[in-house]
Amino acid sequence: MQQDPDVIARPPEALIGDLNPQQAEAVQYRGPALLIGAGAGSGKTRVLTRRIAWILTQFGAWPSQVLAITFTNKAAAEMRERLESLIGPVASRMWVSTFHSACVRILRRDGERIGLKSGFTIYDTADCERLIKLIANDFNFDVKRYTPRSILARISDYKNNLTSAREMLAQYAPDFKPGQRGYRVGRIGNPEELYAVVYAEYQHRLAAANAVDFDDLIVRTVELLRACPDVAEYYHRKFRYILVDEYQDTNHAQYVLIRELAGADAGEHADMGAVGAGRVGPAWITVVGDSDQSIYAFRGADIRNIQDFEQDFPNAKTIMLEQNYRSTQTILDAANAVIAHNEGRKPKRLWTAAGAGEQITAYAADTAQLEAHWIAAQIKRLHTDDGVRYSDIAVMYRANAQSRSLEEGLIQARVPYQLIGGTKFYERREVKDALAYLQAIVNPADDINMRRILNVPKRGLGARAESQVTLHAQQIGGTFWDGVAHADQIEGMTARTLNPLMRFAQMMQELREFAQEHDAKPSQIVAEVLERSGLLEELKKSQDPQDQSRVENLSQLQSVAAEYEQNTPDATLAGFLETTALVADSDQLPDESQDSGKVTLMTLHTAKGLEYPIVFLTGMEQGTFPHARAMEDTSELSEERRLAYVGITRAKRHLFVTRAAVRAQWGRSAEMMPSQFLDEIPADLIDWKRKEAGMERMRSGWRANASHDFGAHGGWNDDEFDAPSSFGGSSYGSRSSYGSGASYGSRSTYGSGVRGSAAHAGKVTTRRAPVRQPAQPASSLKADNHLRIEDFAVGDKVTHDKFGLGTVVDAQDKGRNSVLTVDFGSSGVKRLMLRVAPIEKL
Repeated sequence: MQQDPDVIARPPEALIGDLNPQQAEAVQYRGPALLIGAGAGSGKTRVLTRRIAWILTQFGAWPSQVLAITFTNKAAAEMRERLESLIGPVASRMWVSTFHSACVRILRRDGERIGLKSGFTIYDTADCERLIKLIANDFNFDVKRYTPRSILARISDYKNNLTSAREMLAQYAPDFKPGQRGYRVGRIGNPEELYAVVYAEYQHRLAAANAVDFDDLIVRTVELLRACPDVAEYYHRKFRYILVDEYQDTNHAQYVLIRELAGADAGEHADMGAVGAGRVGPAWITVVGDSDQSIYAFRGADIRNIQDFEQDFPNAKTIMLEQNYRSTQTILDAANAVIAHNEGRKPKRLWTAAGAGEQITAYAADTAQLEAHWIAAQIKRLHTDDGVRYSDIAVMYRANAQSRSLEEGLIQARVPYQLIGGTKFYERREVKDALAYLQAIVNPADDINMRRILNVPKRGLGARAESQVTLHAQQIGGTFWDGVAHADQIEGMTARTLNPLMRFAQMMQELREFAQEHDAKPSQIVAEVLERSGLLEELKKSQDPQDQSRVENLSQLQSVAAEYEQNTPDATLAGFLETTALVADSDQLPDESQDSGKVTLMTLHTAKGLEYPIVFLTGMEQGTFPHARAMEDTSELSEERRLAYVGITRAKRHLFVTRAAVRAQWGRSAEMMPSQFLDEIPADLIDWKRKEAGMERMRSGWRANASHDFGAHGGWNDDEFDAPSSFGGSSYGSRSSYGSGASYGSRSTYGSGVRGSAAHAGKVTTRRAPVRQPAQPASSLKADNHLRIEDFAVGDKVTHDKFGLGTVVDAQDKGRNSVLTVDFGSSGVKRLMLRVAPIEKL
């Protein structure tokens, strides 16, 4: 049995000696198809990496014969790191990557066989939306009715199901030819016709730009393997062992890709005399997953892939991993109880040897804002009294919209936090501009990015110049760059437009030559682009303080390029652009070993695969979690329950669950019923600090103990919630975002003044609304909070006593009467005279 000499040969006992029986069985299994049903926290990454090491050392496979697929860059990096510790530096040469990264490598090598040149561009969501808007403009359909985002979602569904644009056209618009001008869409009001036409035109323009979107990376690879038998044969021989993590989250296209790479349908017979997979026949497939954690149906994930694995691979073996190494038994019992209500699942019951642990702490607040304040107070207590690091705490929610009240609560309690899933580094305008230059250098056919940079920074080439170049490019049958390069042939173009166009063309040509000469040094190319383009100079000259942070972001981009060079032996500019294109939300998270000093806020979908000692699961109400659309759909409710299971099992030591009796929806206050998932958790596992909100207690006939338990705090006593000082005084105090003008003050929707200044008096008191004084011009006010307009910039976060958390969208320096325009979300966009505004910059 020949073996790669660079692989550290570890004895069998070193690979399985510290595993439990089920884990050891999975590592050693010898057969063509294996499903490892790995429950949450059951050590699946350890099993997967040990199995790879076992395949290399015991089956005699070479590292180049193994393909390991994960769903995030973070997970791939962790797996690669663990493999290095097991088998040595050779692990860095193995194909351990995400689906998309693996497909990029395949398409870079062989994509030209299907018309995709090696320097193709990967469009992100913003690029794709821009392309759809251009198509909408040319085909004159209503982008308010058919938004770019909704059209892209439909196109993504088609691609995930491997439905081609040609198939859609044949069914709904057989007379349309991609690239055709003047076609009237929706002549009979059929939206399917519009989707088919836009899909076909979208693909046509992607191909013309030598570009792909994320879904195309999978779809075009499947197309390549199906269209080119010799390429498929190459990968059948190359990858003899394919291992896929998080298999429950694969969509149909990914499922087909795995079968194509493995040669599962090629009809070859296996070498029965081989120790392992041998050199011929289908590759051996190992998939790891948990059907109870399938939560990405909205992205096209098909739970049937894992449920039907044994039917798809008739000789498959299934091994269940049920021992949990993350959570306490109390947390696991809660998760088991909730997921047991889903029908048709493979039985599995998580258990741990770690003991019962603490009960789940639960709390019912009157409103979403008070839910947030209670959570913030608990986090403060855990940190101050119990010594828990902020970075060991995560607050999770069903939808992004819930984060606003949670952020406000943490800000007022002065608890540091990081929000995962906000504006990503590579989506910031100045970074996108710089990357657009780099993309246009690598791929001149990329019309989207070439058009983006035409007048960035401003060089006198506005919309009219862009349209002239576009029209000329169409007339000569070329790309937008062809139109720029031959601008001197455009009839009727004035010298005022032609001269800057020719300077732009010359600059891009020189930058392209520089990039070719320094391809192995992307950081030098970034520096040259920033300097030659004028991007850096424009920002440095700006008087806007916000532009200084943009300069820092561009500096960071150059640092990222330098870091890529150091970590990548065969670094190229195209390779660097790939790494920037394939970044995910979860990649923003610091390593577990690092102490960020901040609480983490994220959606439950983002939290998948992560773990924290303390977890707050918020918004546990019908209509919030489970989501309203799942109320009458059994399959969607099952997915919501799986999401609850994922959320519960993120907690290692202590789980908090909270809900609000009232939550603002579409500008109105809606009463919310407790989530059915709370009812599915056994009562003895939960320690309710407050089981009913104030109104719910009053409705249920609770009266007698009002003075004891429903005082001025609105339903909690001092043992339950030690309110921070900003909640004292009048209606949560002068700095509260629910201050003197809030609905909890003089307006008595929920009991006027029950949250007033007599917090410890033990009785309900009433605070009268102040008499309003006649209005007077703001400029005549003498008040001055001594804030300076130069200290504020677009994008800064502020808090307002009445409107809460906001983002600065404009700052006008008018001396003493300077004005700040702030977007307060649901409270709207407000223009504030700075010197009298009750705000604080964060």
